[in-house]
Amino acid sequence: MRMLLLFGSLALLAGGGAAAKSAIDIERSVFVERTERQSGKIVRELEPASTLRKGDSVVLMLEWTAPGRKDSFTVSSRVPRDLAFQRSGGHAPQVSVDSGKTWGALASMRVGGRRASPEDVTHLRWQVSNAEAALGRGILSYSAIVR
Repeated sequence: MRMLLLFGSLALLAGGGAAAKSAIDIERSVFVERTERQSGKIVRELEPASTLRKGDSVVLMLEWTAPGRKDSFTVSSRVPRDLAFQRSGGHAPQVSVDSGKTWGALASMRVGGRRASPEDVTHLRWQVSNAEAALGRGILSYSAIVR
């Protein structure tokens, strides 16, 4: 049952979208990172997630398309509760540790009296620049661990 809830959360990744000036479509994908030793070297591979187990390392990708859009916009995403955020790939997002009430760099966030850790992150948001928007498409990603 818990696995179904996690996949439902991953499928929706609700809690954010993009600004609505012109159509922006977001397609989400979830991959499991597998590590194995081949010929004495550690090889990391991504494979589409079909089942997830506690401790699995996952990569979530948000591919956005915005044909004809020329101005910047924001893409935001909730981190499912069954995942512990680790890091973002490429673009540095703003994060929230309080369900989207406040935003900032992770280093500046606090939870109670302590400095927030990556596992405290509840939401992410990325600013897509005018130049990136003019390209019409892009990919944002982050990694997490299944709790």
